[in-house]
Amino acid sequence: MEPQDLPLTDPPQLLERRVRKAQPPLSALRSRVKEEVACSMPRARSTLLGFFPVVSWLPKYKLQEYVWGDLMSGVIVGIILVPQAIAYCLLAGVQPIYGLYTSFFANIIYFFMGTSRHVSVGIFSLMSLMVGQVVDREVFQAGFDLSDTDPGSFNGTGVASNLSAATVEVMGVVYSKECYAIAIAAALTLLAGIYQVLMAVFRLGFVSVYLSAPMLDGFATGASLTILTVQAKYLLGLKIPRHQGYGTVVVTWINIFANIQNTNLCDLVTSAICIFVLVAGKEIQDRYKSRLKIPLPTELVVVAGATLASHFGNLNALYGSSVSGHIPTGFIPPTVPALDLMHRVALDAVPMAVISFAFTVSLSEMFAKKNGYTVRPNQEMLAIGCCNIIPSFFHCFTTSAALAKTMVKDSTGCQTQVSSLISALVVLLVLLFFAPYFYSLQKCVLACIIIVSLRGALRKFRDVPAKWRVSRADAVVWLVAMAATVLISVEIGLVVGVVFSMVCVIFVTQNPKVSLLGRSEDSELYEDLDEYENLAAPAGVRVFRFQAPLYYANKDSFLRTLYETVGVDPFLEMTSRRKRDKKATKRLAAKQAGEDSENRKNGKLCVGLVRRELEFHTIVLDCSAIPFIDSAGMGAFAGLVKDYGELGVAVLLAGCNTPVIDALRRGAFFGEKDRDMSLRLFYTVHAAVLSARSRAAAEGHTAGDSQV
Repeated sequence: MEPQDLPLTDPPQLLERRVRKAQPPLSALRSRVKEEVACSMPRARSTLLGFFPVVSWLPKYKLQEYVWGDLMSGVIVGIILVPQAIAYCLLAGVQPIYGLYTSFFANIIYFFMGTSRHVSVGIFSLMSLMVGQVVDREVFQAGFDLSDTDPGSFNGTGVASNLSAATVEVMGVVYSKECYAIAIAAALTLLAGIYQVLMAVFRLGFVSVYLSAPMLDGFATGASLTILTVQAKYLLGLKIPRHQGYGTVVVTWINIFANIQNTNLCDLVTSAICIFVLVAGKEIQDRYKSRLKIPLPTELVVVAGATLASHFGNLNALYGSSVSGHIPTGFIPPTVPALDLMHRVALDAVPMAVISFAFTVSLSEMFAKKNGYTVRPNQEMLAIGCCNIIPSFFHCFTTSAALAKTMVKDSTGCQTQVSSLISALVVLLVLLFFAPYFYSLQKCVLACIIIVSLRGALRKFRDVPAKWRVSRADAVVWLVAMAATVLISVEIGLVVGVVFSMVCVIFVTQNPKVSLLGRSEDSELYEDLDEYENLAAPAGVRVFRFQAPLYYANKDSFLRTLYETVGVDPFLEMTSRRKRDKKATKRLAAKQAGEDSENRKNGKLCVGLVRRELEFHTIVLDCSAIPFIDSAGMGAFAGLVKDYGELGVAVLLAGCNTPVIDALRRGAFFGEKDRDMSLRLFYTVHAAVLSARSRAAAEGHTAGDSQV
């Protein structure tokens, strides 16, 4: 049986929509406010459990089952955390002691407030870089020298005891270079935490939706190249101030090659040895991770060995090698962050808050899914906000979840956030007893630890060909975000990446896939004629599918592609007909004036031949892939009905979802009181095709022979 020979059936009747009683807006708002402010013991208990998740899971802690995995992962992460906390202070532009403070307080606070069992919160290289760029900018603008000098020793009060650098007065307060740097970092951290808490209160977690995975990967890779560039001078022992402004990577490499003759051979040799040992340890770990019970503490071995070699070899005095300097024990008394400095860093804290939240939530959800539990993104945002607000009073800088340490926790049997408590205790031991022993640790060793930790991000370059094959749009977003971050700046790279990824989405909606559909034999299935075989276009009907929302930005693309696909532009067709009719009328008038009746008869025949016959009498718009429509889209639909109606072609809609139907009804697309709704709207394409053929048969048209 041919497709056109299937029996005609009446189109299905429209289903009756459920009537919902709408509550008045003022009454709804009043009831919502009353519900939110209502206080009761169960509600107070629920709020407490929600704000401090530890209250709900710690009493259920299975000691014999969980303690060994938490203890093992906590100790290992703590051992890894100590050298990284000291190293990342090079990126942040502050003294090493503040990195230890940050790691200690962040782990303690997340233990109480986090909902993830595996996330490790603390110092993160990207956040340290962003803090360091702001700190260096403000330190430079305050009049301090940014060239590398040996750090002054601390007396445990937060004030350098041998201030070789000049002091400046800012807003009535006298600062040394080191104190001003941590004051800026603490003010920046407090603001970032406040932004994150406000985002949690107002439930603005959807902001992270605009940070697509390709954009974040490209941004992280570009930031990793920036980190590598910033640390390269320490590998060579060069004393080059960090460049302020755009183009840090390019300018820094130019300065490095311009001063390459000043390379410190001791630092160069030490860097080569440390990088070799660290990379070898990482490769062994990756290759034999199935056999190794615990990760190799390569960083700790390198730090211990390099510190002993530097101390007993007296490398600082003999070869001028730059060392970490004195790291005091104990804690500095808490102080309120400098409120008078916050206006200088208010805008800088915004991207830091968003990036910190995005990485924390994404890691939480990733490891929760892997291990079969759930997290609360809003509570995660609140937790990371408090991990920034509270530590800012203890001279800390901005924190985030870190992928590498989180993976270590997961691979070493971590069960709960008790492991974070163990890691904090390891850092506490260093703060109380072992910190002074890092005095002779060379800065180039710390730079090696940072650079080797970037291996994962830098390996993303190998994934670009695969990204290109899977999705060219994602590959281009990755490349643009990476290039902007490297060539301009980290902050601008983030903005460029977000904007460009959104532009790509808009471009896709403006140039969506369109299809002319055909039907499979003896079925009601309609699919793309260009994509599938054994399909036949319904006679006298063109079925058109538009796979995107229809709104003001792509309505012109919708109309253009529809005209091209069906082969008839109604405006051009009507214009062409008018021109032909006008010429035929003039020709007929001339013949009537000078010729006999036989010629007039032939002239009338010419007029009849002018009108071109169309191959179809109906256009069915498959709207199943149109999620929403705005007023411009409704105008496009109405224009199609009017313009094709003048040619005698009907336009029918099929497969519309309820938001699209409601929008069309509000726009009176179906006429007054929806009188034409049953004539223009159908639930399936097949029902619309059958109705079109029924109408054409009633009007005396035959397939392929429509008289218009």
